[in-house]
Amino acid sequence: MFMRLKDIRNIEDLRLMAKQRLPGPIFHYIDGAADDELTYRRNTAAYNDVDLVPSVLVDVENIDISTTVMGQKIDLPLFMSPTALQRLFHHDGEMAVGRAAEKFNTIFGVSSLGSVSIERIGAEINTPKLFQLYYHKDKGLTHSMIDRCKDANFDGMALTVDTIVGGNRERDLYTGFTSPPRLTLKSLMSFAMHPAWAFNYFTHEPFELSQLKDYIKEGTNVAITVADYFNNMLDQTMDWKAAEQINAYWGRPFCLKGVMSVEDAKRAVDIGATAIMVSNHGGRQLDGSRSPFDQLAEIVDAVGDKIDVICDGGIRRGTHILKALSVGAKACSGGRLYLYALAAAGQAGVEKAMTLLQAEIIRDMKLMGCTKVSDLHRGNLRFR
Repeated sequence: MFMRLKDIRNIEDLRLMAKQRLPGPIFHYIDGAADDELTYRRNTAAYNDVDLVPSVLVDVENIDISTTVMGQKIDLPLFMSPTALQRLFHHDGEMAVGRAAEKFNTIFGVSSLGSVSIERIGAEINTPKLFQLYYHKDKGLTHSMIDRCKDANFDGMALTVDTIVGGNRERDLYTGFTSPPRLTLKSLMSFAMHPAWAFNYFTHEPFELSQLKDYIKEGTNVAITVADYFNNMLDQTMDWKAAEQINAYWGRPFCLKGVMSVEDAKRAVDIGATAIMVSNHGGRQLDGSRSPFDQLAEIVDAVGDKIDVICDGGIRRGTHILKALSVGAKACSGGRLYLYALAAAGQAGVEKAMTLLQAEIIRDMKLMGCTKVSDLHRGNLRFR
């Protein structure tokens, strides 16, 4: 029996709803990760190793959960991490996610592998916008995306630094997932079993990688796996000098996405980055690596007074966000938490996810005896 949006209570419910509505290869692209998916599971499980210690007899009638990150004041300490290929999951794709972000006045992350153009998003979405940049071998392509973001008045840029090659995403190998979907007997059967998705995919505007299509055919007109795209199109010589040059060329708030060590966090400060996203790409790159939350404390201790530290990945509950903020993160971000919702019900699904998490944050802040984000600190935590 199909789940209904009004019956959804949490992010896991949205995950199950997405699984019902998406063809198998597309659902498993969202849901899967690298190798044995140990890091993927650890990203969420890490929060269970820390307990919250509440305070009582505090006036918590009025709660302020706003924060400022990368120079942008947002109304809740959570934003949409940039994710690729969104119109594969729902025909409205990035427009649905952007409009939901706008309603909650939070940052909307847009991917280099996005399926709606920088120009349209810039013109129609009125919320802080963060563009995620992949450093391509084709420097004309790389610089064109930066220039387009400048012209569209994007607020920040995040250079992804953990995809020098594609991770071994075995679920995609089993299902044969490609962008765009390759029509095979197996995939056609999966599409036929999900007629609503297939109808919307094949009757709406043709799928494209909007930032890339004028430079390369792969991903838009030629089906390719995500791993092959990373391996063939991205520049494996990218180094700290390249990151510093991108920062200078962009000239606005700049973030490194995928920093997991203290040493790299310090170097991010040295090259003038505004922020770092402590992230392992949702467990989709190096399996067996640490979770962002596990690494957060030592990174905050080293650079938290010099750069905005964002905890990215594994977020499923409001308490996860409170724990990361208590350690010292300026904000949290996530991808799957809204991609499940997008696949489940488009913009209404994303709004449902954000409404649930917002309500959890406010309720849990009250139960913690905290009235604002700055009230959260490590004294609220006990590590197991």
